[in-house]
Amino acid sequence: MDDGGRRHIGTAERRHRLALRQRLAGAARAGSPEEVAESLVALHGTDPAAVHLAVGARLADAAKTVGETERALYEDGALVRMHGMRHTVFVFPTGLTAVVHASTGRAVAARERARLLKNMAAAGAPDAAWLTEVEESALAALARRGQATAAELARDEPRLREQYVYAAGKSYEGVHTVSTQLLRVLGVEGKVVRGRPLGSWTSSQFRWAPAPEHPELDPGEAQAELLRRWLTACGPATEDDLKWWTGWRVTEVRRALTAIGAEAVSLDEGTGYVVSGDTGPVAGPAEPWAALLPALDPTAMGWQQRDWYLAPELRPMLFDRSGNVGPTVWWNGRVVGGWAQRADGEIVWRLPAGEDVGGDAEAAIRAEAERLSSWVGTTRITPRFRTPLERELSA
Repeated sequence: MDDGGRRHIGTAERRHRLALRQRLAGAARAGSPEEVAESLVALHGTDPAAVHLAVGARLADAAKTVGETERALYEDGALVRMHGMRHTVFVFPTGLTAVVHASTGRAVAARERARLLKNMAAAGAPDAAWLTEVEESALAALARRGQATAAELARDEPRLREQYVYAAGKSYEGVHTVSTQLLRVLGVEGKVVRGRPLGSWTSSQFRWAPAPEHPELDPGEAQAELLRRWLTACGPATEDDLKWWTGWRVTEVRRALTAIGAEAVSLDEGTGYVVSGDTGPVAGPAEPWAALLPALDPTAMGWQQRDWYLAPELRPMLFDRSGNVGPTVWWNGRVVGGWAQRADGEIVWRLPAGEDVGGDAEAAIRAEAERLSSWVGTTRITPRFRTPLERELSA
């Protein structure tokens, strides 16, 4: 207990919680992509391959990764790829669609639509009434088709091909197409989602699909529910962690913490929070564990304050200049190195000089690399955001 009577949760226990609740320790691995997504709340979807790689790292039977993830996303509709926190694309359990939209998407959507109309007006493009007509026509066409590319929708609604000049006279002047900008806004508004890609599971060219039907929730209640789910998966976390992950104002974070009755605990970084009833000690996994996690993995990107699982000296080699994490190697709850795939398909990894994890750890990491290679097969993976160590290893 600290001086205020709060239980202290140290680094060792935080790593125990991470191993079990993030489905990384061997016995904690999941049986399906749905279980993975429910446990993690959200999978980063900006890099298409990262979704499958994050799932595969957590499935008990990694050989099922591609088929089962495709089923959950595109056949059963159990998972959905949509805009979420921080104006970023994630894959969520479909049951969270309403919560995500009300808690994070609605306010952003209003700003994005206003920005689109302002930019079109500045270029002398048609007005809001015209855009509404085009939108309604495009959504009707999408409903008829089920899924469609922007080009296919433009065949049904030719006005989507209209173009306008953005930022005329500025150094960043460009030509925007109505279809691209409107579909992006509709995605933020929760009216459309990403559908099946045009290529394989590594493709970044997606069809569009109507968003799953969902009720309009009260934003405050939705924020409380999203925060409760995330703290269950990732607690303890600091206020800064919560503000960063959600993209909310600090007042919204505090209101949601109060709404769910979150309990304060002591961390090495200061005050942290867990869901009600989660202050008790958590024992570690029965066996040591290793993992190879992809770029933008939700565990590596889960907290703003990362020193308890990622040594500061490793950051320059594992992150790009925008703060995106590359592929990481884990041993017993901490990042110990990075990995990459070479042009010939070989999975290679490296621990930095001075990182002596021992023979057992290296054997476990090697086994994880072989496990990853076995299901990735001949598919070639290049992270969307390249990081220094990944570039070096893949050369």
